[in-house]
Amino acid sequence: MSTEHSYILVTGGTGFIGSFTVLQLIERGFKVVVIDNLVNSSTEPLQRIKKLANLKEDIIFHKVDLLKVSEVESIFEKYKFYGVIHFAALKAVGESVYKPLKYYENNISGTINLLKVMEAHAVKNIVFSSSATVYKQSVEGKGLLESDDLGCVNPYGRTKLFMESIITDVADSQVGWTGVLLRYFNPTGAHPTGEMGEDPLQIPNNLMPYVSQVAVGKLEKVHVFGSDYNTHDGTGVRDYIHVVDLARAHVLAMEKIQKTASDEKSQVLTYNLGSGTGYSVLEMIKAMSKACKHDIPYVMDPRRKGDVDTVICNPALAEKELGFKVELDLTAMCTDLWKWHKIQKWNV
Repeated sequence: MSTEHSYILVTGGTGFIGSFTVLQLIERGFKVVVIDNLVNSSTEPLQRIKKLANLKEDIIFHKVDLLKVSEVESIFEKYKFYGVIHFAALKAVGESVYKPLKYYENNISGTINLLKVMEAHAVKNIVFSSSATVYKQSVEGKGLLESDDLGCVNPYGRTKLFMESIITDVADSQVGWTGVLLRYFNPTGAHPTGEMGEDPLQIPNNLMPYVSQVAVGKLEKVHVFGSDYNTHDGTGVRDYIHVVDLARAHVLAMEKIQKTASDEKSQVLTYNLGSGTGYSVLEMIKAMSKACKHDIPYVMDPRRKGDVDTVICNPALAEKELGFKVELDLTAMCTDLWKWHKIQKWNV
C-alpha cells in the first residue's frame, strides 16, 4: 500500500516519547494525525513540535479516549491511515500496583478497541510502545535478548505483555498484519535545544526526571533505593537511552514496515531499544551534577521490593534488522535534560 496519501496515526502523541516521535516522523516527511485523551499531558508539545519543525500549519490533533470506541471510529472514518504508532497507556509502575483494574481497563481495553477499528478499516500496520518490564529479568549482569524469558513483577508490565500478546494473536489470526514491538529500557534526555522534554505532572516515578527536579531546586534531594546491590558501587545499574534516539527507532520501525509488509503473510517483529551499557544510580547523579555544575544532594534509602541489581539490554537485533544504534551518550542525555529543566524553571 502506498503511503503517499495516507497518514500515520500516533496514539498518546502528546506524551514524552510520543511527542518526540511525532517530531521525527514529520521531519522524515510522514503525514501525522495525533490523538490523546490528555489525562497525563497537554497539547503544549504540539506547539513545540510546530516550532522545531518550522511548520506553517498546526499538527492535526483530536482529543480521543481509546476506551470510547465511537471516538476511535470517527477518526478512522475521517482519515486514511497507513499505520499506527501506539503509545497511549497509563505508565506509573507504582500506581499500577495499587490500582491494577484502572491499568488493565485503560491499557488493555484501549488497545483492543484500537485493533478492532484498525481491523474494520483494513489498517494492519502497527508499531507498539512496549517495555523492558515484560522480561523476567532473572539473569544478572547479562544483556537481555528478545528471546529471554518473559514475566512481570507489576500490573503495568503485565499490561504491556498482554498488549504484545493481543497484537501477536491478531496478526496470527489473519494475513496482512505487520506489528513491530519495541521494548524500551530507560528513556531520558530532552531536545538538544532544551525546548522540548518531559514534564511530569506529579512527583516523577523515574530516576532522571527526579534527579533533574532536585537539580533545579523543585525537590530537596534524591532518594537512592538500595546501596547493597551486587554492583561496582552498590546501587542499581540500568540501561539508559536518549529520547531522541528512541524516537528515531520508531521512525525506523515504520520504515521497515513499508519495506517488508505483505498482503500474503503476517509478521510480528520484536526489538530491544537500549544502549547495551549500564549506569548505576550514583553514576547518573554524578553525570547530572556535572551537567548542571553543582552537587545534587542524595540520601541512601532501603531497597524497594522487586528491584534487581542490573538490567541492561542486548541491542544487537535492532541494529541488525532496523539499522538502529544509539548516537547520543550519557553526557548528551544529561546536558539536554539540564537545558530543558533550566528553561522550565525560569518559565514557571
